[in-house]
Amino acid sequence: MISAYENLARAVFTSTPTTGTPPSANTSPTSPESRHHLHGLAQTNTHLKGRHTPTLPDGEHPEDLLPAKETAAVLGINISIVQAYATQGHLSPGTTRYGARLWTRREVHDRRDNAPGQGKGGGRRAGEPQGPRKTHSYEGDPRIDLAAQALATAAPSTPKSRIAAQLADLHGHTPRTWERLLTTAAAVPHAGDDDPN
Repeated sequence: MISAYENLARAVFTSTPTTGTPPSANTSPTSPESRHHLHGLAQTNTHLKGRHTPTLPDGEHPEDLLPAKETAAVLGINISIVQAYATQGHLSPGTTRYGARLWTRREVHDRRDNAPGQGKGGGRRAGEPQGPRKTHSYEGDPRIDLAAQALATAAPSTPKSRIAAQLADLHGHTPRTWERLLTTAAAVPHAGDDDPN
């Protein structure tokens, strides 16, 4: 619920301030045309009592409120994506003041500096080496050894699908998975295959 003072502040101060009025809240020093003229209750009371209102600092402050346009500029995305981020929880819903959705500069900079997909657990960054590649998709999988043993002990005329079904019954997983493992085991040399005997 908006108090009577807030209604008065809205009516008096939503237009461009003139001499003698309190300065507008510093929502963004980078884009004056998108600056919202928001005033606190203390500023309004001071002005209504005819006292001098102290000016706000000109520099950026972590608690500055940024509208969607400025938030999008800081994050390097479109305004519609900022709104989607807020809806999907990638950004807080923000605060709504006089119909404008606003986010603190601290939150926007935190989102920019710690975006998902960057740093720990988010994949490799451009230019980083990829590391060793696997020789096949089942490298290091103990089921490959089971598949190789099954191929070695089965009669040559036994269909791969029958061996795969038996392995699925014994060890779990689907027969199709075991068929893939059998195909890989047949194509990849194993440590025991090097024996001349």
